[in-house]
Amino acid sequence: MTKSIDVPPTRRLPADELARMVDDARRRTLDLTRDLTGDRQFGPNLKIVNPPLWEVGHVGFFHDYFALRTLHGLSDYQQSDAERLYDSSSIPHDDRWNLPLPTMQGTLDYLESVRNAMLARLPETGEAGEAESYVYQLTVLHEDMHAEAFTYTRQTLAYPPPEFSDGVTPPAADGHGPLEGDVHVSGGTHQLGSDDSVPFRFDNEKQPHAVEVGPFAIARAPVTNAEFAAFVEDGGYDRAEFWSDDGWQWRRARQQTAPLYWRRGSDGWEQRWFDRWVSLAPHHPVCFVSLYEAEAYCAWAGRRLPTEAEWEVAASRVPTADGSALEPGKRLYPWGDTPPLSERVNMDGYRLGCVDVAALPAGDSAFGCRQMLGNVWEWTSSLFKPYPGFEADLYKDYSEPWFEEGRRVLRGGAWATRSRLVNNNHRNYFTPDRNDIFAGFRTCAR
Repeated sequence: MTKSIDVPPTRRLPADELARMVDDARRRTLDLTRDLTGDRQFGPNLKIVNPPLWEVGHVGFFHDYFALRTLHGLSDYQQSDAERLYDSSSIPHDDRWNLPLPTMQGTLDYLESVRNAMLARLPETGEAGEAESYVYQLTVLHEDMHAEAFTYTRQTLAYPPPEFSDGVTPPAADGHGPLEGDVHVSGGTHQLGSDDSVPFRFDNEKQPHAVEVGPFAIARAPVTNAEFAAFVEDGGYDRAEFWSDDGWQWRRARQQTAPLYWRRGSDGWEQRWFDRWVSLAPHHPVCFVSLYEAEAYCAWAGRRLPTEAEWEVAASRVPTADGSALEPGKRLYPWGDTPPLSERVNMDGYRLGCVDVAALPAGDSAFGCRQMLGNVWEWTSSLFKPYPGFEADLYKDYSEPWFEEGRRVLRGGAWATRSRLVNNNHRNYFTPDRNDIFAGFRTCAR
Protein backbone atom coordinates (compact mmCIF):
# COMPACT_ATOMS: atom_id res chain seq x y z
CA MET A 1 0.00 0.00 0.00
CA THR A 2 1.54 3.29 -1.10
CA LYS A 3 1.87 5.79 1.75
CA SER A 4 0.85 9.42 1.44
CA ILE A 5 4.14 11.33 1.33
CA ASP A 6 5.00 14.83 0.22
CA VAL A 7 6.80 14.88 -3.10
CA PRO A 8 7.50 17.75 -5.51
CA PRO A 9 5.19 18.11 -8.52
CA THR A 10 6.41 15.38 -10.85
CA ARG A 11 5.42 14.15 -14.28
CA ARG A 12 3.56 10.86 -13.92
CA LEU A 13 5.21 8.09 -15.91
CA PRO A 14 3.83 4.80 -17.22
CA ALA A 15 4.54 1.95 -14.83
CA ASP A 16 6.34 -0.04 -17.51
CA GLU A 17 8.65 2.91 -18.21
CA LEU A 18 9.59 3.11 -14.54
CA ALA A 19 10.25 -0.64 -14.54
CA ARG A 20 12.51 -0.29 -17.58
CA MET A 21 14.43 2.51 -15.86
CA VAL A 22 14.94 0.40 -12.75
CA ASP A 23 16.27 -2.50 -14.81
CA ASP A 24 18.42 -0.32 -17.06
CA ALA A 25 20.15 1.32 -14.08
CA ARG A 26 20.71 -2.08 -12.48
CA ARG A 27 22.19 -3.53 -15.67
CA ARG A 28 24.72 -0.69 -15.72
CA THR A 29 25.63 -1.25 -12.06
CA LEU A 30 26.24 -4.93 -12.73
CA ASP A 31 28.28 -4.21 -15.86
CA LEU A 32 30.52 -1.87 -13.90
CA THR A 33 31.12 -4.25 -11.02
CA ARG A 34 30.74 -7.85 -12.24
CA ASP A 35 34.47 -8.31 -12.83
CA LEU A 36 35.50 -6.89 -9.45
CA THR A 37 36.67 -9.96 -7.58
CA GLY A 38 39.07 -10.54 -4.73
CA ASP A 39 40.87 -7.42 -3.51
CA ARG A 40 39.20 -5.30 -6.19
CA GLN A 41 35.93 -5.50 -4.27
CA PHE A 42 37.48 -3.20 -1.67
CA GLY A 43 40.49 -1.48 -3.16
CA PRO A 44 42.64 0.91 -1.10
CA ASN A 45 41.08 3.20 1.49
CA LEU A 46 41.04 6.51 -0.36
CA LYS A 47 39.11 9.64 0.52
CA ILE A 48 37.84 10.00 -3.06
CA VAL A 49 36.29 6.54 -3.56
CA ASN A 50 34.17 4.00 -1.72
CA PRO A 51 34.92 0.28 -1.48
CA PRO A 52 33.00 -1.08 -4.50
CA LEU A 53 31.42 -3.95 -2.54
CA TRP A 54 30.01 -1.48 -0.02
CA GLU A 55 28.86 0.91 -2.75
CA VAL A 56 26.89 -1.83 -4.54
CA GLY A 57 25.06 -2.58 -1.31
CA HIS A 58 24.44 1.11 -0.69
CA VAL A 59 22.75 1.38 -4.10
CA GLY A 60 20.32 -1.34 -3.07
CA PHE A 61 19.75 0.22 0.34
CA PHE A 62 18.78 3.56 -1.21
CA HIS A 63 16.00 1.86 -3.21
CA ASP A 64 15.04 -0.16 -0.16
CA TYR A 65 14.81 2.85 2.14
CA PHE A 66 13.03 5.33 -0.13
CA ALA A 67 10.90 3.09 -2.35
CA LEU A 68 10.00 0.14 -0.14
CA ARG A 69 10.17 1.58 3.37
CA THR A 70 9.29 5.28 2.89
CA LEU A 71 6.88 5.07 -0.05
CA HIS A 72 5.34 1.61 0.29
CA GLY A 73 5.42 1.43 4.07
CA LEU A 74 7.31 -1.84 4.53
CA SER A 75 8.31 -2.09 8.16
CA ASP A 76 11.46 -4.16 7.55
CA TYR A 77 14.32 -3.89 5.09
CA GLN A 78 14.87 -6.62 2.52
CA GLN A 79 18.11 -7.38 4.37
CA SER A 80 17.94 -7.25 8.15
CA ASP A 81 21.19 -5.38 8.73
CA ALA A 82 20.98 -3.14 5.65
CA GLU A 83 20.77 0.14 7.55
CA ARG A 84 23.72 -0.74 9.79
CA LEU A 85 25.83 -1.62 6.76
CA TYR A 86 24.85 0.78 4.00
CA ASP A 87 23.40 4.04 5.33
CA SER A 88 25.86 6.63 4.02
CA SER A 89 24.41 9.32 6.29
CA SER A 90 25.45 7.51 9.44
CA ILE A 91 28.47 5.38 8.48
CA PRO A 92 31.77 7.34 8.37
CA HIS A 93 33.67 6.97 5.13
CA ASP A 94 36.71 5.20 6.59
CA ASP A 95 34.54 2.66 8.43
CA ARG A 96 33.15 1.30 5.17
CA TRP A 97 36.28 -0.84 4.65
CA ASN A 98 35.84 -2.56 8.02
CA LEU A 99 32.17 -3.57 8.03
CA PRO A 100 31.05 -7.23 8.07
CA LEU A 101 29.74 -7.01 4.51
CA PRO A 102 28.07 -9.92 2.75
CA THR A 103 29.84 -11.54 -0.18
CA MET A 104 29.32 -9.99 -3.60
CA GLN A 105 26.79 -12.71 -4.41
CA GLY A 106 24.96 -12.04 -1.17
CA THR A 107 24.97 -8.33 -1.95
CA LEU A 108 23.59 -8.94 -5.44
CA ASP A 109 20.89 -11.19 -3.99
CA TYR A 110 19.88 -8.26 -1.76
CA LEU A 111 19.68 -5.93 -4.75
CA GLU A 112 17.57 -8.46 -6.64
CA SER A 113 15.11 -8.85 -3.77
CA VAL A 114 14.72 -5.06 -3.56
CA ARG A 115 14.22 -4.81 -7.31
CA ASN A 116 11.58 -7.54 -7.33
CA ALA A 117 9.69 -5.97 -4.44
CA MET A 118 9.73 -2.56 -6.16
CA LEU A 119 8.43 -3.86 -9.47
CA ALA A 120 5.76 -5.98 -7.78
CA ARG A 121 4.31 -2.80 -6.27
CA LEU A 122 3.94 -0.91 -9.52
CA PRO A 123 0.55 -0.89 -11.27
CA GLU A 124 0.23 -3.63 -13.87
CA THR A 125 -0.83 -1.13 -16.54
CA GLY A 126 -1.16 2.59 -17.01
CA GLU A 127 0.54 5.45 -15.24
CA ALA A 128 2.08 5.19 -11.83
CA GLY A 129 1.01 7.67 -9.20
CA GLU A 130 2.82 10.95 -8.73
CA ALA A 131 4.58 9.73 -5.59
CA GLU A 132 5.72 6.51 -7.27
CA SER A 133 6.88 8.44 -10.34
CA TYR A 134 8.95 10.75 -8.15
CA VAL A 135 10.44 8.17 -5.79
CA TYR A 136 11.26 5.57 -8.44
CA GLN A 137 12.95 8.22 -10.59
CA LEU A 138 14.85 9.52 -7.55
CA THR A 139 16.22 6.09 -6.71
CA VAL A 140 17.09 5.31 -10.34
CA LEU A 141 18.90 8.62 -10.82
CA HIS A 142 20.76 8.02 -7.56
CA GLU A 143 21.90 4.67 -8.96
CA ASP A 144 22.92 6.46 -12.17
CA MET A 145 25.12 8.80 -10.13
CA HIS A 146 26.81 5.82 -8.52
CA ALA A 147 27.32 4.26 -11.95
CA GLU A 148 29.40 7.29 -12.87
CA ALA A 149 31.22 7.00 -9.55
CA PHE A 150 31.97 3.32 -10.27
CA THR A 151 33.38 4.44 -13.63
CA TYR A 152 35.75 7.01 -12.20
CA THR A 153 36.67 4.60 -9.39
CA ARG A 154 37.80 2.16 -12.07
CA GLN A 155 39.91 4.95 -13.58
CA THR A 156 41.31 5.99 -10.18
CA LEU A 157 42.32 2.43 -9.32
CA ALA A 158 43.61 1.60 -12.84
CA TYR A 159 41.09 -1.19 -13.37
CA PRO A 160 40.26 -2.25 -16.94
CA PRO A 161 37.57 -0.33 -18.85
CA PRO A 162 34.07 -1.72 -18.35
CA GLU A 163 32.17 -3.80 -20.88
CA PHE A 164 28.47 -3.17 -21.36
CA SER A 165 26.05 -6.03 -21.86
CA ASP A 166 23.14 -4.28 -23.58
CA GLY A 167 24.73 -4.31 -27.02
CA VAL A 168 24.37 -0.58 -27.69
CA THR A 169 26.93 0.80 -30.14
CA PRO A 170 26.67 4.56 -30.65
CA PRO A 171 27.39 5.99 -34.09
CA ALA A 172 30.77 7.53 -34.73
CA ALA A 173 30.78 11.10 -33.53
CA ASP A 174 30.34 13.53 -36.43
CA GLY A 175 33.07 16.15 -36.59
CA HIS A 176 36.63 16.19 -35.29
CA GLY A 177 39.43 18.55 -34.44
CA PRO A 178 39.41 21.82 -32.52
CA LEU A 179 36.60 24.36 -32.35
CA GLU A 180 38.05 27.76 -31.69
CA GLY A 181 36.56 31.13 -30.90
CA ASP A 182 33.91 32.69 -28.70
CA VAL A 183 30.23 33.37 -29.11
CA HIS A 184 28.83 36.64 -27.85
CA VAL A 185 25.83 36.33 -25.58
CA SER A 186 23.52 39.25 -25.01
CA GLY A 187 22.65 39.96 -21.43
CA GLY A 188 19.25 40.20 -19.83
CA THR A 189 16.98 38.76 -17.20
CA HIS A 190 17.22 35.00 -16.80
CA GLN A 191 15.19 32.53 -14.75
CA LEU A 192 17.92 30.49 -13.11
CA GLY A 193 16.79 27.02 -12.04
CA SER A 194 14.05 24.50 -12.80
CA ASP A 195 10.35 25.30 -12.88
CA ASP A 196 7.41 22.87 -12.87
CA SER A 197 7.83 22.16 -16.60
CA VAL A 198 11.07 20.23 -15.96
CA PRO A 199 10.17 16.52 -15.80
CA PHE A 200 12.27 15.79 -12.70
CA ARG A 201 13.82 18.45 -10.47
CA PHE A 202 16.39 18.03 -7.74
CA ASP A 203 15.95 20.25 -4.71
CA ASN A 204 19.04 22.37 -5.38
CA GLU A 205 17.56 23.44 -8.75
CA LYS A 206 14.69 25.19 -6.97
CA GLN A 207 13.24 27.68 -6.72
CA PRO A 208 13.67 29.29 -10.15
CA HIS A 209 14.43 32.97 -9.71
CA ALA A 210 15.25 35.96 -11.84
CA VAL A 211 18.88 37.02 -12.15
CA GLU A 212 20.42 39.76 -14.24
CA VAL A 213 23.23 38.61 -16.51
CA GLY A 214 25.38 41.12 -18.36
CA PRO A 215 26.63 40.55 -21.92
CA PHE A 216 29.57 38.14 -22.12
CA ALA A 217 31.64 36.12 -24.55
CA ILE A 218 32.08 32.39 -23.93
CA ALA A 219 34.12 29.77 -25.76
CA ARG A 220 32.33 27.63 -28.30
CA ALA A 221 34.04 24.55 -26.86
CA PRO A 222 35.82 23.39 -23.72
CA VAL A 223 39.57 23.84 -23.34
CA THR A 224 41.41 21.04 -25.15
CA ASN A 225 44.35 18.89 -24.15
CA ALA A 226 46.53 20.74 -26.68
CA GLU A 227 45.55 24.12 -25.25
CA PHE A 228 46.17 22.99 -21.69
CA ALA A 229 49.49 21.39 -22.68
CA ALA A 230 50.66 24.82 -23.85
CA PHE A 231 50.03 26.12 -20.31
CA VAL A 232 51.95 23.18 -18.83
CA GLU A 233 54.87 23.60 -21.21
CA ASP A 234 55.06 27.32 -20.43
CA GLY A 235 55.77 26.43 -16.82
CA GLY A 236 52.24 27.03 -15.66
CA TYR A 237 52.53 24.62 -12.73
CA ASP A 238 55.68 26.37 -11.50
CA ARG A 239 54.44 29.97 -11.61
CA ALA A 240 52.63 31.00 -8.45
CA GLU A 241 51.30 34.17 -10.07
CA PHE A 242 48.71 32.13 -11.95
CA TRP A 243 47.36 30.32 -8.91
CA SER A 244 45.08 31.30 -6.06
CA ASP A 245 46.60 30.97 -2.59
CA ASP A 246 44.56 27.81 -1.95
CA GLY A 247 45.37 26.48 -5.40
CA TRP A 248 49.11 27.03 -4.97
CA GLN A 249 49.08 25.25 -1.61
CA TRP A 250 47.18 22.37 -3.25
CA ARG A 251 49.65 22.15 -6.14
CA ARG A 252 52.67 22.19 -3.85
CA ALA A 253 51.17 19.57 -1.53
CA ARG A 254 50.46 17.32 -4.51
CA GLN A 255 53.81 18.13 -6.14
CA GLN A 256 51.87 18.13 -9.35
CA THR A 257 53.47 19.37 -12.58
CA ALA A 258 50.72 18.40 -15.07
CA PRO A 259 47.15 17.11 -14.95
CA LEU A 260 46.47 13.86 -13.18
CA TYR A 261 47.15 10.81 -15.38
CA TRP A 262 49.49 12.73 -17.72
CA ARG A 263 53.09 11.70 -18.32
CA ARG A 264 55.81 12.39 -20.85
CA GLY A 265 56.25 9.56 -23.33
CA SER A 266 58.83 8.99 -26.04
CA ASP A 267 56.53 10.63 -28.61
CA GLY A 268 54.96 13.33 -26.45
CA TRP A 269 52.32 13.49 -23.77
CA GLU A 270 50.47 10.34 -22.76
CA GLN A 271 47.40 9.89 -20.59
CA ARG A 272 46.34 6.89 -18.54
CA TRP A 273 42.99 5.56 -19.73
CA PHE A 274 41.81 3.05 -17.13
CA ASP A 275 44.60 0.43 -17.03
CA ARG A 276 46.68 1.49 -20.03
CA TRP A 277 48.63 4.47 -21.32
CA VAL A 278 47.60 6.08 -24.61
CA SER A 279 48.77 9.07 -26.61
CA LEU A 280 47.13 12.27 -25.44
CA ALA A 281 44.36 13.19 -27.90
CA PRO A 282 45.08 16.85 -28.68
CA HIS A 283 41.53 17.90 -29.48
CA HIS A 284 39.74 16.07 -26.70
CA PRO A 285 38.67 18.33 -23.83
CA VAL A 286 41.14 18.36 -20.98
CA CYS A 287 39.78 16.11 -18.24
CA PHE A 288 40.67 15.24 -14.64
CA VAL A 289 41.55 18.81 -13.71
CA SER A 290 40.62 20.52 -10.46
CA LEU A 291 39.01 23.93 -10.17
CA TYR A 292 42.40 25.22 -9.04
CA GLU A 293 44.00 24.07 -12.30
CA ALA A 294 41.17 25.55 -14.34
CA GLU A 295 41.59 28.90 -12.58
CA ALA A 296 45.37 28.85 -13.11
CA TYR A 297 44.94 28.15 -16.82
CA CYS A 298 42.48 31.03 -17.08
CA ALA A 299 44.92 33.41 -15.38
CA TRP A 300 47.67 32.32 -17.79
CA ALA A 301 45.40 32.67 -20.83
CA GLY A 302 43.84 35.98 -19.79
CA ARG A 303 40.42 34.36 -19.50
CA ARG A 304 37.99 33.47 -16.71
CA LEU A 305 35.52 30.75 -15.79
CA PRO A 306 31.82 31.39 -16.43
CA THR A 307 29.39 31.77 -13.59
CA GLU A 308 26.72 29.10 -13.47
CA ALA A 309 24.14 31.70 -14.56
CA GLU A 310 26.25 32.59 -17.61
CA TRP A 311 26.72 28.91 -18.40
CA GLU A 312 22.96 28.32 -18.19
CA VAL A 313 22.16 31.33 -20.39
CA ALA A 314 24.60 30.15 -23.07
CA ALA A 315 23.15 26.63 -22.92
CA SER A 316 19.43 27.38 -22.68
CA ARG A 317 18.53 30.75 -24.15
CA VAL A 318 17.79 31.79 -27.74
CA PRO A 319 19.01 35.14 -29.10
CA THR A 320 16.73 37.53 -30.94
CA ALA A 321 17.23 37.74 -34.70
CA ASP A 322 19.65 40.66 -34.39
CA GLY A 323 21.43 39.12 -31.39
CA SER A 324 20.82 42.14 -29.20
CA ALA A 325 18.60 40.47 -26.62
CA LEU A 326 17.25 37.15 -25.38
CA GLU A 327 14.01 35.59 -26.55
CA PRO A 328 11.56 34.75 -23.71
CA GLY A 329 11.72 31.27 -22.19
CA LYS A 330 14.52 28.77 -22.21
CA ARG A 331 15.31 25.34 -23.60
CA LEU A 332 15.52 22.18 -21.53
CA TYR A 333 18.54 21.02 -23.56
CA PRO A 334 20.95 23.10 -25.66
CA TRP A 335 19.26 22.07 -28.93
CA GLY A 336 15.66 22.24 -27.73
CA ASP A 337 13.27 20.18 -25.64
CA THR A 338 13.64 16.73 -27.20
CA PRO A 339 15.59 14.16 -25.14
CA PRO A 340 19.29 13.54 -25.79
CA LEU A 341 20.36 11.22 -28.60
CA SER A 342 23.86 9.89 -29.27
CA GLU A 343 23.99 12.03 -32.44
CA ARG A 344 23.87 15.12 -30.20
CA VAL A 345 25.76 14.19 -27.04
CA ASN A 346 28.59 12.00 -25.84
CA MET A 347 26.89 10.55 -22.78
CA ASP A 348 25.71 7.22 -21.34
CA GLY A 349 29.23 5.78 -21.32
CA TYR A 350 29.11 3.79 -24.51
CA ARG A 351 31.99 5.60 -26.22
CA LEU A 352 34.17 4.89 -23.16
CA GLY A 353 35.83 8.28 -23.25
CA CYS A 354 35.83 11.74 -24.71
CA VAL A 355 35.47 12.80 -28.35
CA ASP A 356 37.00 15.83 -30.07
CA VAL A 357 35.51 19.16 -29.06
CA ALA A 358 34.35 19.82 -32.64
CA ALA A 359 32.26 16.63 -32.69
CA LEU A 360 28.48 16.42 -32.45
CA PRO A 361 27.43 19.76 -33.97
CA ALA A 362 23.77 18.66 -33.82
CA GLY A 363 23.95 19.28 -30.08
CA ASP A 364 24.86 22.96 -30.35
CA SER A 365 23.06 25.55 -28.28
CA ALA A 366 21.22 28.39 -29.98
CA PHE A 367 24.28 30.59 -29.47
CA GLY A 368 26.57 27.99 -31.09
CA CYS A 369 28.21 26.49 -28.00
CA ARG A 370 29.07 22.82 -28.53
CA GLN A 371 28.99 19.93 -26.07
CA MET A 372 27.43 21.85 -23.22
CA LEU A 373 26.00 18.48 -22.30
CA GLY A 374 28.31 15.49 -22.24
CA ASN A 375 32.01 14.82 -22.84
CA VAL A 376 33.19 16.51 -19.59
CA TRP A 377 31.56 18.22 -16.64
CA GLU A 378 32.45 21.91 -16.72
CA TRP A 379 33.64 23.83 -13.69
CA THR A 380 32.06 27.21 -13.05
CA SER A 381 33.21 29.99 -10.74
CA SER A 382 30.02 29.77 -8.65
CA LEU A 383 29.93 28.44 -5.12
CA PHE A 384 27.37 25.72 -4.50
CA LYS A 385 24.75 27.62 -2.53
CA PRO A 386 20.98 27.25 -2.11
CA TYR A 387 18.74 29.16 -4.46
CA PRO A 388 16.27 31.57 -2.80
CA GLY A 389 13.36 29.61 -1.34
CA PHE A 390 15.31 26.35 -1.16
CA GLU A 391 13.67 23.52 0.75
CA ALA A 392 15.14 20.05 1.05
CA ASP A 393 13.16 17.36 -0.74
CA LEU A 394 12.58 13.78 0.33
CA TYR A 395 16.29 12.92 0.22
CA LYS A 396 17.32 15.42 2.89
CA ASP A 397 21.06 14.79 2.59
CA TYR A 398 21.30 15.32 -1.17
CA SER A 399 22.17 19.03 -1.11
CA GLU A 400 21.76 20.77 2.22
CA PRO A 401 24.77 19.28 4.06
CA TRP A 402 27.14 20.50 1.34
CA PHE A 403 26.22 24.17 0.98
CA GLU A 404 28.82 25.40 3.47
CA GLU A 405 31.77 23.29 2.26
CA GLY A 406 33.10 25.66 -0.37
CA ARG A 407 32.05 23.35 -3.18
CA ARG A 408 31.82 24.74 -6.70
CA VAL A 409 29.10 24.12 -9.24
CA LEU A 410 29.78 22.02 -12.31
CA ARG A 411 27.40 21.87 -15.22
CA GLY A 412 26.60 19.73 -18.23
CA GLY A 413 27.45 16.10 -17.52
CA ALA A 414 30.27 13.95 -18.90
CA TRP A 415 30.69 10.99 -21.23
CA ALA A 416 29.98 8.57 -18.36
CA THR A 417 26.86 10.44 -17.14
CA ARG A 418 23.49 8.90 -17.91
CA SER A 419 21.64 11.24 -20.26
CA ARG A 420 18.36 10.97 -18.35
CA LEU A 421 20.05 12.58 -15.35
CA VAL A 422 20.98 15.99 -16.70
CA ASN A 423 19.53 18.95 -18.53
CA ASN A 424 20.45 22.63 -18.73
CA ASN A 425 19.38 23.16 -15.11
CA HIS A 426 21.23 20.31 -13.42
CA ARG A 427 23.82 21.28 -10.79
CA ASN A 428 26.71 19.05 -9.82
CA TYR A 429 29.03 20.09 -7.00
CA PHE A 430 32.49 19.08 -5.83
CA THR A 431 35.22 20.58 -3.70
CA PRO A 432 37.76 22.59 -5.75
CA ASP A 433 40.59 20.13 -5.13
CA ARG A 434 38.91 17.19 -6.87
CA ASN A 435 40.79 16.18 -10.01
CA ASP A 436 39.67 12.57 -10.20
CA ILE A 437 36.22 13.24 -11.69
CA PHE A 438 35.36 13.62 -15.37
CA ALA A 439 35.70 17.41 -15.24
CA GLY A 440 37.09 20.02 -17.59
CA PHE A 441 36.06 23.58 -18.29
CA ARG A 442 35.31 26.24 -20.89
CA THR A 443 36.33 29.86 -20.55
CA CYS A 444 34.92 33.35 -20.94
CA ALA A 445 36.59 36.51 -22.16
CA ARG A 446 37.54 38.91 -19.37
